[in-house]
Parts: sequence; structure tokens; C-alpha cells
Amino acid sequence: MVLGGAGYAGLYRAVDEASAATALGTAWDLGIREFDTAPHYGGGLSEERLGRFLRTRPRAEFTVSTKVGRLLYDDPDAPDGAEGFYGAPKRSRRRDYSAAGVRRSLLESLDRLGVDRVDTLLIHDPDEHMAQALDEAVPALERLRSEGLTTGIGVGVNDVGVALRFVRDTDIDHVLIAGRYTLLDRRAETELLPACARRGVRVLVAGVLNSGVLADPLRQATFDYRAAAPAVVARARAMEWTCAKYGVPLRAAAMQFPARHPAVAGVVLGSGTRAEIADSVAMLNIEVPEELWAELADRALW
Repeated sequence: MVLGGAGYAGLYRAVDEASAATALGTAWDLGIREFDTAPHYGGGLSEERLGRFLRTRPRAEFTVSTKVGRLLYDDPDAPDGAEGFYGAPKRSRRRDYSAAGVRRSLLESLDRLGVDRVDTLLIHDPDEHMAQALDEAVPALERLRSEGLTTGIGVGVNDVGVALRFVRDTDIDHVLIAGRYTLLDRRAETELLPACARRGVRVLVAGVLNSGVLADPLRQATFDYRAAAPAVVARARAMEWTCAKYGVPLRAAAMQFPARHPAVAGVVLGSGTRAEIADSVAMLNIEVPEELWAELADRALW
């Protein structure tokens, strides 16, 4: 299990400092030792909160990944809710996949996290900046790895084609793919996961609830960060009814599904509060019968 860093940094709703600390403490108490964050999450708030929490924990007992591609700068005019984050510092983001930008981004992240290195460094959402990401960011990550500032390097994206390009054309060793290997959307299954398996690339799957529709199709009818289309809601509700026949919550099947693939090393939890984290861990421990997996096998829309 990996705890993602957006939820406790105010994604969709503000989270106060005490609640964020409690959430992180709950994750730790439940055995989570791998943490994924990014400058993008809360405009640095995720890294700052995670750093304050981890400073009291032995460095050898946890791993942390962060990302490059967005530089932060103070902006007193930054609106609350910018890019979906509420209660965040007054900062804005600027895309930068240059070698200098990558180095600056990591050094600023290390300062916010209070560590001297990260375990994994990912290029974040380079979809519209592929040339610079491939020509400058990847070599920069390789240099940072040789300097001991990171152990693993890779890419974190929502787009299967983008991830596949990095796997095929570079020597990355990590992929974080969000929302593309779920009960509803299995686009990563055909080419990306086999390619990662062949090349020994470690895969983490995030966005396993597809922004909420696989948690509760009626009350959280969002898919890919926006209102879900009626066909998506209908398919998720049908899956929910199928799961109910076996006494299994839909979100339990959704959270467990990606790890059934041998190429997937872990699932990133998007939970941001103590209750959400406790529920997620409980869902991961529910037994899902093979008969249910068989019924869900051909239900994906993509």
C-alpha cells in the first residue's frame, strides 16, 4: 500500500493541519510505509505536511516519492481552490521540464520534505511537453540518481500512451499510472503492463476509484476529475449490484483489482482523512471470491 499525497493537501476540500497529521498517523499505525507526493499537491502543502510528519520517524523505515515538472512560486493573487486544492498556500505553478527546472524542483522538494534524498523521482504529467521531458528531464533524473539524490526514476501520468513512450524509449524503472487500470478502465492492460513486466519497470496504480464513481456511483458520481457520464454511472452501479450479491462493497473490489496483475507492485490510496484511510485499509483486507472476479472480468468500458 502507498499513501498518495493529494487528499491530505486539500484536494476538493480543505483539510486542516491537525486532521492531516492525524491522517498520516493513522496510515503509519496501519502499516503504511510508502508515501507518494508532489509539488502540485496543494502547491507544496502535501510535501510540507508529509515532511513534518516523517521528521519524527526513522529514515530507514519509510520510502517517499515525489515529482518534477511543476515549479512553485509565491503568488498573493492565487485563488483558493486553484487546480482543485483548497486551504493551500498562496502559490502558483509553472510547468518546467528543463534540466535546470528538474534540479530546482527536486531541491525545493527536499527542503519541504526535510530529507536529503527521495526514493523515487517521477516526471509528472509531461503529456504536452514530451520533447523537453524526453530530451532534458530524463537525463536530468539520471544525473540526480547518479548523485544519490534519488534511487528510482520514472513517470507519473494518466495517459497510457505517454507512459508507454517513456518505458520504450528511456531507461526509467518506475511508472505510476492513474485511472487506467481499474474495474472501469483497463487501457493499461494491453500494452503498458506487459511492456513494464518485460523491462522490469515497477508499476504503481493510482486513481483506482476513478475519482469517486467506483466508491459510490450515486453520491460520488465523478470520473476523471469531472462529472461522470450517465453510461459510466450506470456501469459502476451494475458492478455495485454484482458485488452486493457476494456481500462485497464495490470499493473493496475496486481497490483490490489492480494488484491482481503480476506487473503491479502496489496500489496508491487517495484517502486524505483518518476515516478514509482506515476504510481503505479495511477494504483491502476484505476477501473477494474468485466467482466475483469472474463476473467483473468483462465489465470495463475501456
